[in-house]
Amino acid sequence: MAETTNLNIRIDRDLKERADAVFSEMGMNMTTAFNIFVRQTLRQGKIPFEIYADQFYSDSNMKVLRASIADMDAGRGIVRKTMEELEAMENG
Repeated sequence: MAETTNLNIRIDRDLKERADAVFSEMGMNMTTAFNIFVRQTLRQGKIPFEIYADQFYSDSNMKVLRASIADMDAGRGIVRKTMEELEAMENG
């Protein structure tokens, strides 16, 4: 058996509890899950899943959101329409 060592990491308590629950459903603990992650990383030579930025927070989306908030603050909000009015716009 390979010699083992301890690794201490800090993680948000709620995140850990949620992960523990998921891993438990899979029949493993956090140590096993982390070992799988590390082995796959070494085997593939990369993080074994795609990492990307949440597009919600992209510069372009934030610009649109800020403009929408400014419009709402200035009283230029979306006018509510009935289904009939929306259908008339679509067919118009």
